[in-house]
Amino acid sequence: MIRYFHRLGEATLSLLESIGSFTIFTVQTIRWIFARPFDVRALLYQLQEVGVKSIPVGTISSFFIGMVMALQLGVSMEKIIQGVSSFMGGGIALALTRELAPVLTAVLLAGRVGSSMAAEVGTMKVTEQIDALSTLATNPVHYLSVPRFLAAVISLPLITVMAIVLGIIGGSIISYVRLDIPFNQYFETARSFLKPEDLISGVTKTFFFGAEIALISCFTGFRAQGGAEGVGQATIQAVVYSFMMIIISDYFITYIYQLFGF
Repeated sequence: MIRYFHRLGEATLSLLESIGSFTIFTVQTIRWIFARPFDVRALLYQLQEVGVKSIPVGTISSFFIGMVMALQLGVSMEKIIQGVSSFMGGGIALALTRELAPVLTAVLLAGRVGSSMAAEVGTMKVTEQIDALSTLATNPVHYLSVPRFLAAVISLPLITVMAIVLGIIGGSIISYVRLDIPFNQYFETARSFLKPEDLISGVTKTFFFGAEIALISCFTGFRAQGGAEGVGQATIQAVVYSFMMIIISDYFITYIYQLFGF
C-alpha cells in the first residue's frame, strides 16, 4: 500500500511539473513574440512549411468529407423522409463550418506539422545544438518556437477557410449526381443556413488549435533526451497530446461561444 501511494505521488508530482514547465514555456514564447530582433526569414520559411505545404492535405480531405456526408446522410435521410435531402446543402455547410473542417484540419496538421516540429527541435536538443545557441547569446525559444508558433496561428485559419469551401463544393457534386439536387438549390440552402457567427465560431477556433499544436510540439521537442529514441518519443507525445488538446479545447471553446450567442 505504501509503495502504491509512493508511485501515485511520483506520478502526480511529474504531472504538475510538466504542467508548470509547459505554462512557463508558453509565457516565454508569447513574451518573445514582441522581442527584437524579429526574424522575418524564419517566419516566411515556417509559413511555407506549415501553411503552404499543408494546403493539399487539408483541402483534399475536406473535399471528400463533404462528398461522404452527402452520400451517407442524403441517401439515408431521403429513405426516412421524402424530400428532406433538399436541405442537404445547409446541413453540410453548417456542419463543416462549425465543427468538421476546423477540427479535421487541425488534427491533420497536428499529425503532419506537429510531428515535424517535435522531431526537428528534439534532434537539435539531443545533438546539443540548442545548447550551442545559448552559448552564442541566442535565446532558443525566440529562435525556434516563436516562428513556428506564429506560422501555425496564421496558417491554420486560412487553410480551414479553404477546407470549408472545398467541402461544400464536394457535397454539392454528390448531391447533384446521387440526389438530383440542382447546384443553385444546394448553394441557396447553404447560404440561408449559414450565418456570420457560424463562420466566426468555426474559424476563430483554429487560432487556438494552431497555438496548441505549435506549443505542444516545440515543448516536447525541447524536453527530448536520450538520442534517437528520445526524439521518437517526443514526436509521438507531440502528436498524441495535440490530438487530445484539440478535442478537449474544442468542447470548452464551443461551450464558451454558445454562452455569448455564437
